[in-house]
Amino acid sequence: MSGNDFPDDLLYTAEHEWVRRGADGTIRVGITSFAQEALGDVVFVTLPEVGAEVASGQACGEVESTKSVSDIYPPVAGTVTGRNDALDAAPELVNSDPYGEGWMFELSVADDSALGSLLNAEAYRAQLG
Repeated sequence: MSGNDFPDDLLYTAEHEWVRRGADGTIRVGITSFAQEALGDVVFVTLPEVGAEVASGQACGEVESTKSVSDIYPPVAGTVTGRNDALDAAPELVNSDPYGEGWMFELSVADDSALGSLLNAEAYRAQLG
């Protein structure tokens, strides 16, 4: 895989999600190119509702593909402030643009220091071997 598969300006989780920090203290979350390739063609996405309180490590949605159904986990605890409703009509955006139009949801982070446990691009690449 090339370095372009994992943008250096993002943070990553061991569960193959990416995190982009926003200027307003929120984060945007999606799945990595590695995850979408492993899943195959995404056909349906279930996202958490705006206003929902989510906890790190507890599933808050699902990605269904032609191969399987996988849970989506919030990388840190927080409150959902936005969701990508475009995925309702076009779930394939997760495959075609995982770091852009295929984003999943946004969180207001409960404890900003929790982001320190996430991986940078180099560490994520190393985890994949």
